[in-house]
Amino acid sequence: MNGPARVVAVSAKARHGINKANRATIRLLAGEGVEGDAHCGATVKHRSRWRRDPTQPNVRQVHLLHGEFFEGLATKGFEVTPGLMGENVTTRGVDLLSLPTGARLRLGPDAVVQLTGLRNPCYQLDRIYPGLMAACLDRRDGDLVRLAGVMAVVLVAGEVTAGDAIGIELPPTPHAALKVV
Repeated sequence: MNGPARVVAVSAKARHGINKANRATIRLLAGEGVEGDAHCGATVKHRSRWRRDPTQPNVRQVHLLHGEFFEGLATKGFEVTPGLMGENVTTRGVDLLSLPTGARLRLGPDAVVQLTGLRNPCYQLDRIYPGLMAACLDRRDGDLVRLAGVMAVVLVAGEVTAGDAIGIELPPTPHAALKVV
């Protein structure tokens, strides 16, 4: 990734649905997620997971997606812009998928999130463009690789704005690769 790590866009949506509207600023709430977003809360808010067990902890409070991914999608004919795939924070200059579980990202001056795992792309992406879900998956060495960003929980509250710097703190070694959450 080239250039300094930064926030490209921030997005939220009060109702469930795949795309989220870009905002000037979002506020992250410790232990909850993005204020005013449908997935905000200490317990799971993702509808299918909620139906199975609404008391599960919410390890998917914030969805982050690397903006560089959009360029690869464009070469496949998909015109994707920040927020369209449901992410709350679009980044640039951070290889999110290579970070280990437990990595912490400082977003702007105050907010800190901790990565919990990979986003599993879902069929709703095909409502945006037929074939988009498949474009968010790859195969490497026979293993399925998910490319649609990472999920995190909020450790420290704060406002996040497009243009904010991103700081990265790795957990102690040995590092564990991100898995689907």
